[in-house]
Amino acid sequence: MPIVKPFMASRKFTSTLGGGTGTGATFAVTATSFTDDTGAAATAFPSSFAYYELYINGVIQTSDTSTVTTTAITIPDGDTLDGATPITVAFVVN
Repeated sequence: MPIVKPFMASRKFTSTLGGGTGTGATFAVTATSFTDDTGAAATAFPSSFAYYELYINGVIQTSDTSTVTTTAITIPDGDTLDGATPITVAFVVN
């Protein structure tokens, strides 16, 4: 029987696509371009999490839309969207 951790929480980060660099498949927004739940500048994304959700302009995206590391979220072709488009990344941690 798998062990289920009893504690679940979330960490949310917000930014705009204007914080990203690169083009096409390499377009990425660094973690330092985001603010965290407290409104403080983020330094990194969580290194251990159960899953994450990406919202672009308030619309949840499918899992094939992005990849994430502790330093950045890569959104292929995100550079084709307006730079003022808000993005939110929510990590569920346990």
